[in-house]
Amino acid sequence: MKAVIYARYSSDNQREESIEGQLRECMEFASRAEIDVIGNYIDRALTAKTDNRPEFQRMIKDSYKHAFDCIIVWKLDRFSRNRYDSAHYKALLRKNGVKVVSAMESISEGSEGILLESVLEGMAEYYSAELAEKVVRGMKENTLKGLHNGGQVTFGYKINEERRFERDEVNAPIVNEIFNMYADGKTVKQIVNYLDSKQIRTSRGGKININAVQRILSNRRYIGEYKFRDIVVSDCIPPLVSKGLFDRVQEKLVKNKKAPATRKAEDEYLLTLKLFCGKCGAHMVGESGMGTSRVYRYYKCANTKKVHTCDKKPVRKEWIEDLAVKKATDILNDEKMISYLIDRIYILQGEENPRIPNLKAQLEDTQKRIANIMDAIEQGIITENTKSRLTQLESKQKELEIAILQEKIKKPFLTKEQIRFGIEKFRKLDISTQEGRQRLIDGFINSIYLFDDKLTITFNFKDGTQTVSLSELEAAKNSDIKCLGAPNKRQPFSGCFFCSLAFFRSQKSLMKKRTGGRCPCPFYFDGY
Repeated sequence: MKAVIYARYSSDNQREESIEGQLRECMEFASRAEIDVIGNYIDRALTAKTDNRPEFQRMIKDSYKHAFDCIIVWKLDRFSRNRYDSAHYKALLRKNGVKVVSAMESISEGSEGILLESVLEGMAEYYSAELAEKVVRGMKENTLKGLHNGGQVTFGYKINEERRFERDEVNAPIVNEIFNMYADGKTVKQIVNYLDSKQIRTSRGGKININAVQRILSNRRYIGEYKFRDIVVSDCIPPLVSKGLFDRVQEKLVKNKKAPATRKAEDEYLLTLKLFCGKCGAHMVGESGMGTSRVYRYYKCANTKKVHTCDKKPVRKEWIEDLAVKKATDILNDEKMISYLIDRIYILQGEENPRIPNLKAQLEDTQKRIANIMDAIEQGIITENTKSRLTQLESKQKELEIAILQEKIKKPFLTKEQIRFGIEKFRKLDISTQEGRQRLIDGFINSIYLFDDKLTITFNFKDGTQTVSLSELEAAKNSDIKCLGAPNKRQPFSGCFFCSLAFFRSQKSLMKKRTGGRCPCPFYFDGY
């Protein structure tokens, strides 16, 4: 019997068995039951009250591949604390020939076992709901009494032995200074730079960034208010700023929020690591310059910028990004192209893992060797070496069978309807925002090369290359494309199922530089 282990740990209950402990107990159970474990699915710091667990969902999808016969959990409450979800997914697994087994709870296969399993699941759901109610009730009482509810202490305060807020004489004056600086017209960025120059740090020793300053400026605890959910208690915390100063800052925050962005939006270069010089093949990097009345932003060849070995002229940021967004949007509006992408994605995920044929060939060879030895034994040809070799080959056969099954459960399984749903998410993106434009470009644009007479765009799917002629470029507003030469090579991008359609085995370094390893498009799967 082949099995996988599902382990889950929620941070709201520190008394739970750790992931490592769950895996150990499950492996010991599997060893006693002579079950072969071929893989693990682990959800960390996630509750079982809902089914919104990435690894859990991946496990359910993998059950359709019939790579394993059972799922081993430490206790049944690791699988689910919701009776409806538990019954639903167990019924689905049964259709796929998979059963759920508890390592720590002995449950028989008969009617009594069904009853016991229902009782255990019901008790898990009850205790989970009761614990949540107790926690909320306790936190409400703490709020009414002005006691700290746990977690990171608000900057400018400290917690005494009675769990009450006290003024931190070191950081409290800094909070007041932050409010006064903003009220006097300083920007958030200027305040951050000032705090950094004074080497002022958070309670955890980190730098105080823009988001932290914005949270400080809007935190009503600094005027003595303590809030939990719908409960607001006044004058239970020593105030650090006056009510008048706080109100002036809130008015400025609202006013500045409505004003044009001055900090972030324009500094985001959406084609970073995707735009290349057609003359030397180098990356084109973002650069800004001050004109007589405004800041101008360009993409400039890295070799022109750093070593001055290329004479490629810069290209206007707004123009080239608008063109990239338009070309990606054109794909979304082409129903034939969408149907093609859906078919390609569906076929690709169904294609056999490239490692599997090699593993199967090794398995076939091993099985032939075993058959030859068995023939020799039947003919009376048997020695100590024969027995030893047979044992080695049988062990190798078992390892290869497990390896093949492990490869089969690596990739996610999507229906055509699910793939279409994912693509439809792109259509709903708000391309008036930087985030929407970035996700659209990352989802569809692989690379762009600038030539003297054309612009070549490579998309994130097979044969997805489009050439835009000079005449089209000149017809575009503010066109300033002037470059020579040709690209040396393509720079593939990968990070999610859709975006890696043609490049699923290529390097992931580019995406890691931009996003820390997580692809921003709707087709991303944790653990892929």
